[in-house]
Parts: sequence; structure tokens; C-alpha cells
Amino acid sequence: MSYKKEFVKFMYDSNVLTFGEFTLKSGRKAPYFINTGNYKTGEQISKLGGFYAKCIIENNIDANVFFGPAYKGIPLCVAAASSMFLDYGKNVNYCFNRKEAKDHGEGGVIVGHKLSSSDKVLIIEDVITAGTAIRETLPILKEADNPDVSGVIISVDRMERGKGDKSAVSEVYDEFGIKVYPIVTIEDIIECIQDGTVEGKEYLDKMIEYRKNYGV
Repeated sequence: MSYKKEFVKFMYDSNVLTFGEFTLKSGRKAPYFINTGNYKTGEQISKLGGFYAKCIIENNIDANVFFGPAYKGIPLCVAAASSMFLDYGKNVNYCFNRKEAKDHGEGGVIVGHKLSSSDKVLIIEDVITAGTAIRETLPILKEADNPDVSGVIISVDRMERGKGDKSAVSEVYDEFGIKVYPIVTIEDIIECIQDGTVEGKEYLDKMIEYRKNYGV
């Protein structure tokens, strides 16, 4: 089994990937939902970091700092940095932001590695729906000595239209020149339903129809 199929099964077994009828922020009715907030054990976060690290290595992403946007990005960047060292012997820095600036002690909004203009930062996220988190993150990084952003890595690319006719991932690239690397895509998930890697064949027609209506 490829690591992509393993990841889809891992999400399903962790109750992160679920099937049914869900109303998204966009108002669309989707037959599936990704909720990374359902990861809750040490075993899960350890395995999750391994999948992120595998994707980073596979895509040969050049970065010396992982940045996790608050809040869901925080455990993701820590887990990914840990797995990079444990699995590949690569010692990567990590940092994340506070939602509100600290007004005592060392102050500031960044926790962890102190960023500089010479750093190459990989943003670690869960999913991109409208690119809101990226738009909020880039000014924070710019304020922190404006490091180079090597890309964004996410769990799942939904491969559906964002504000216009392009996907949210494509819009991020067009607007900011930043490439987004998904561990898996919705097509990988559909394939895993079709071949029985995960259950959910009763939702397969709805998955395909949703992809036809909103996909790019």
C-alpha cells in the first residue's frame, strides 16, 4: 500500500475523514468532511508527523523552518519537525504564532525559532478552503524579518473551486507565488473508496457528483 493510501486509511480510522452530508463554510453541501481536530492521541500525532515528513521528502522541499499557524498548525509543525529528525535525521527548526501578541517577558507573537530574512519557511497546515489562513499568516512572517516562504503543505487538496474558477490551491499560487503540496487529494480519497481501502462505497456516487459540480 502506498503512503498516500495509508494516509487516507489513517484519516478514516482516526475519524478525521468522515462521510455523510456536511454544510461547508462556502454553503456547499459536501458528502465528506475533513476534521483534523479529531486527532487526539500521541500515536495519531506521531503517525501524522510521519506522513507530513514523507511528503516533504518526496517533494524535496527546501526549508529550514516549519511554521504552524495557530491553532491547528501548531501541533502539525511540531509533529512534522520531530518526524523529520527521527525518520530522516534532518534537524529542522519550528515556530508558530500566538493569536494575540504577548505584552510581557520576551513579547511578540512568534513562539519557537526566531525568524530571520535568511530563513526558508515551510508553512504546515491542515486544509486550504479559501486561503484565509495563508492570507493571515504571510503578514505575520513579513513582520518577523520577512523570511522566504518555500511553500505550504496540507493534508488534503479538495481540488474544488475557490472564489473563482480556479482551485483554492491555484489561487494561493496565483496571488502569492507560493506552491501548495498536499499529502493526498480528493481523487486519492475517491480511489481508496473504489478499491476498498476505506469504507464508504454508498457515498461514492455523491463524491463523484460533488467533484463534477465543484471540482477543477
